[in-house]
Formats: sequence, structure tokens, C-alpha cells
Amino acid sequence: MFASDLDAQHYPAGHRFFTTGDQGEVMYVVTEGEVEITLRGKVLETVHTGGIFGEMALIDHKERSADVTAKTDVQVSSIDQKRFLYLVRNHPFFALEVMKIMTDRLRKFDDLL
Repeated sequence: MFASDLDAQHYPAGHRFFTTGDQGEVMYVVTEGEVEITLRGKVLETVHTGGIFGEMALIDHKERSADVTAKTDVQVSSIDQKRFLYLVRNHPFFALEVMKIMTDRLRKFDDLL
């Protein structure tokens, strides 16, 4: 769905997308490469091509709950609130995928505790 996004952005390995406590106005889809989600220096998850990150702050309008850094050179598509609502309304599969990823992530983080 995002592989041919003309607005996709490229970032080098090591790029910090956001830090815990930052305000969040966009989520991201990884269209190439990998990013790491960390909390207090511990890697919680590596997000690969096709994965998403930053969705929680976009949905609940609260601060970021983790740090995200490019593990490799990466290409991402950003999704702001307007685009997110369009995708949810017009592509139900997108909404289901976001919910599935969020529940999988929650279960995985629960197991870490």
C-alpha cells in the first residue's frame, strides 16, 4: 500500500525519530529498512519493512511512550491525522492491520514484564 509512496522519506542508520515524552503528530510505515523501538535503553522490538511505529501517540494524542531509532538506512512514509482517518475510513484492512500490530505489540510487551 505504501511501497510507491512518492512522499516517502529516507533517513540514515542512527536517525532518532522520536524520544519518550515527545509530542506525536504522525505515525510511520517502514517501506525499506529497520527501526528499533527502545525503552530505557532496552530494545523492545525491531520493526521491519511493512511494519509501523508511532501509532499510539497519533491515536490517543499523548506523549510518545518509547524511543525509535533507525537501525539501518531506512525509508518511511509518514501518516498524519488527516491521512490516518482517510485510510481508516476507506481501507478497513489498514485499520485492522494497525489494531493487529498494536495488540501483538501489547502482548509482547506484557511478556517482557
